[in-house]
Amino acid sequence: MRNKKVSLRGALVRDMMKDMMETAMGHRFQTGAVRKNPREPVWICPEGCEYEIVDMDEFRMEYLHPAGIATGRVILQLHGGGYIGPMKNIYRDFAKLYSRYSMGADVLTVDYRVAPEHPYPAALEDALEAYRWLIQERRYKAKNIIVAGDSAGGGLAFALVMYLRDHRAPLPGGIIAMSPWADLTCSGESYETNYTRDPQFGNTRDSMLYNCPYVGEADPRDPYISPVFGKFTRMPPVLLQAGSEEMLLSDTLTLAGKLRREKGKLRVSVYDGMFHVFQMAYRLIPDARDAWEEVETFLHRVYRLQKEPGGRKVRMVRNPRTGRKP
Repeated sequence: MRNKKVSLRGALVRDMMKDMMETAMGHRFQTGAVRKNPREPVWICPEGCEYEIVDMDEFRMEYLHPAGIATGRVILQLHGGGYIGPMKNIYRDFAKLYSRYSMGADVLTVDYRVAPEHPYPAALEDALEAYRWLIQERRYKAKNIIVAGDSAGGGLAFALVMYLRDHRAPLPGGIIAMSPWADLTCSGESYETNYTRDPQFGNTRDSMLYNCPYVGEADPRDPYISPVFGKFTRMPPVLLQAGSEEMLLSDTLTLAGKLRREKGKLRVSVYDGMFHVFQMAYRLIPDARDAWEEVETFLHRVYRLQKEPGGRKVRMVRNPRTGRKP
């Protein structure tokens, strides 16, 4: 495990966030109302990329891919939000970063159904359908799919891969989990030791962590809800990142410990002084940019990519959408 020291700017942003959460937001995500129906500016697709909305029967997906380039690689992104929050612009920005740091991979972000209207197993079902869509409709090879997620999306990424493994389906090439919420019983040590330190969820039990409607009538210890209680045999390579200040730190450390016991391929980094999903602050703090560079290294290793002096190397394959070479 690698521990990353906090930067001065990172500490300032963390303290500002804590002050904001304690004053302006009152109940702090009590029901998720602050995350529902977000009013955001229209997101503009970056130059050089194409952007599609894919409507499924029960949900929709957003598909970002470089124009005129087909690498045969794709990242399946599962967004965070405590299983109650919808897709937001920050995840469209994440899609840009994932594509950039994977040398032009496509990115499919799933706007899966959320609670309380759609409790477990709705999110898992939608993630599974998206994975199958990539393989059956767009003809990606499973080994060229990386499942990535943050917070609830990080836990959902593990749940999806465990479900695939348990049902003998082809496994993806890797998992990236940022501050994964993988224990919906909130029973890890850090839920107590970081209770007064966490700038987002600390100092209250009146938060989505302790009042999660996604569980519904199911057992929160079900591994497809809380992957920390699952088996970790035959898992693909994993990158785990977390902040030392967050209450969910134990989720990351428990996942890492169980993966190590099964001798899984793993890289885990705890960033000192950082908060839950600090990678969202990549425009503001070097700690977040360091984390994204670590994502880049992981993607290059899984995909066996190499940077060349003077530029980036992109391996071209047949376009999974058209069957033609670019």
